[in-house]
Amino acid sequence: MTSIDPGTRETGMQWAAITGVIATVSVFAIAQGLSYPLLSFILQRQGVSPAMIGLSAAMTPIGFIISSPLIPGLARRFGAGRTALTCAALSAVVLALIGWTQNVYLWFPLRLLIGVVTNPLYVLSEIWVIALAPPAMRGRIMGVYSTIISAGFATGPLCLLAVGTQGWPPFLVGICAFVVCGICLASVLPRLPKVDEAGHQVSVLGFVPMAWLLLFAVIVAAGFEQGALALLPVYGNHHGIAEVRMSALLSMMIAGNIAMQVPLGLLAERLTARLVRFACVSLTVLGCALLPFLIETPLVWPMIFVWGAVSYGIYTMSIIELGERFTGSTLVAGNAAFSLMWGVGGIAVPPLAGSVMDILGAEGLPITLGLLCLVLAVASVAGRRKPESLA
Repeated sequence: MTSIDPGTRETGMQWAAITGVIATVSVFAIAQGLSYPLLSFILQRQGVSPAMIGLSAAMTPIGFIISSPLIPGLARRFGAGRTALTCAALSAVVLALIGWTQNVYLWFPLRLLIGVVTNPLYVLSEIWVIALAPPAMRGRIMGVYSTIISAGFATGPLCLLAVGTQGWPPFLVGICAFVVCGICLASVLPRLPKVDEAGHQVSVLGFVPMAWLLLFAVIVAAGFEQGALALLPVYGNHHGIAEVRMSALLSMMIAGNIAMQVPLGLLAERLTARLVRFACVSLTVLGCALLPFLIETPLVWPMIFVWGAVSYGIYTMSIIELGERFTGSTLVAGNAAFSLMWGVGGIAVPPLAGSVMDILGAEGLPITLGLLCLVLAVASVAGRRKPESLA
């Protein structure tokens, strides 16, 4: 009878846990990716104004901001696993209430609530992946994680092609996705590391001075993504580009995001996450500078592909560095702070870029995004001269 090496068994359980958590988040991403366009389509059919639709959509990231500071305390008091499972169940319930009400005004508090209850599930799942990833392979694992998250969000709208946007079928797909998410998580829960241990506790706000540069990078990554997705169609219209071609360009940008996170993660293992993040920021600035010259040429296609890859790579490299530098309760606070800053960037930058476009014209978009990334690049160089705890 052949004995099984305990180390081999432990490694197998670790990979099973990583796979389970990533599966959990991928299903969650599908549900989230489906809900945004679904609710917009329904509101459009009801004759709701674009401004009101935009305000309604903003409720979910506001919910992220509200819940982020609460996550470390919830994980300590109730346990990370119980908190995440409860959030999966509540997400399904709130989505069912959204499908039942079909009222723009009732959707404001409900969409705020779904942001509040889905955020801990996302944050805690990301912490588990970071904690489980072997240090020597953290870059590629977080690259896979980012790729699957992006693919999940992209898959959500495709589900609407199969079930449509009328009645209960699309809502049932989202509800079932949250239920499956909870089942996947429950199946690997005993194998997950403890991330809510007692001892010295760090609050979300207390984490800010410990890694201000990482948090600023998250704001930039979120602001860039949301600003580009929201305003690139407006930019293209100024240059006389048809909506179909701009939609294809946005798809190319998302494809770059999905395709290149694993290669960037492997590069971070060979170099460092900090160095690769600086390269991503620099290339993003270069893309902003080139966009006005390439937007009406065929060269815009490869440029926008790389742009999508490196702009989201800023976040991927930041999360890798977070896992390298922090553990335990500090990692929980740090990841919750990441979620908070993602919400801040996603809400603040698109209106800022839109206002600059009103003043300077369409080129205000690449100018705003480019300057934001340039500030991050300068801060990254300056941060290298500061103590590690501050950079």
